[in-house]
Amino acid sequence: MRAALAVVLTLLSAPLAAQTMDRSPRPVLNPVYATAAPAATPAAPPAAEAGTQAVIAASLRPAPRPGGLEQKVAAARKGQGDEGLDLLGLRPGGSAVETASAPAPELTPDPAPTGKKKRKKDRETVSKKGSVCGVAAIKGEKIAPIKAKVKGCGLADGVRVTSVSGVRLSQAATIDCDTARALNTWVDQVLQPSYGNSVVELKIAAHYICRPRNNKKGAKISEHGRGKAIDVAGFVLSNGKTLSVARNFDRTMRRAYKSACGIFGTTLGPGSDGYHEDHMHFDTARQRNGPYCR
Repeated sequence: MRAALAVVLTLLSAPLAAQTMDRSPRPVLNPVYATAAPAATPAAPPAAEAGTQAVIAASLRPAPRPGGLEQKVAAARKGQGDEGLDLLGLRPGGSAVETASAPAPELTPDPAPTGKKKRKKDRETVSKKGSVCGVAAIKGEKIAPIKAKVKGCGLADGVRVTSVSGVRLSQAATIDCDTARALNTWVDQVLQPSYGNSVVELKIAAHYICRPRNNKKGAKISEHGRGKAIDVAGFVLSNGKTLSVARNFDRTMRRAYKSACGIFGTTLGPGSDGYHEDHMHFDTARQRNGPYCR
């Protein structure tokens, strides 16, 4: 009897258990998961479903800020120089993001040099090849000592100059370095500015020659006989025009001539003594009372 009752109770409880399992409430799906998965897709088992929801929720959740980010941003905004940039990893030459996003600096072209600055720059860029007397702008060659039988003549340490400050000489001038440097200074700082940097050649009338002053017999030896003098009869401009002292000693040329006083020890030209009407005589002789300019 008891055995039969147990069997009946077992048969009655089996359908009830199945019915209870079938009608038990299912977990509510996460809205995100519900959107990602179509409604027609069969539901996963509870354990798998919970794991998938956790993965999706984690992938869509914002990543936490790195530690101390607020302090780094505040330091950069305060303009703490390289320190602030370093805190953000934006030091010069750093991240590619910074290099790409930073605006290119505006470059202001250097103003073109003018006047003395331009001439100085030109002198600095002149090649020293073929230069003499320690000045790159003086071109020529060193020569052997010149010995003379006439007392007072001769040139112990001379050079043969072919151009000064880019201006060629019509004939190579044999002079000493003091005279070569003085001629270079006069051409660069006086003559060229007076004619708009258009002089391309100096007409040389005389340089070293052993003779008396003004070719007068019995007179003292000329500075030409010591390699300390040079005579300029005129010059040629870049347009091909030749200006001579004899015909074109105008206001501009006269001003250039007068400005040679002090650069040279002696300057003689038209109107000075009657012997220099067709050329300008420059020499570097030392005068007791200062430059002799007429």
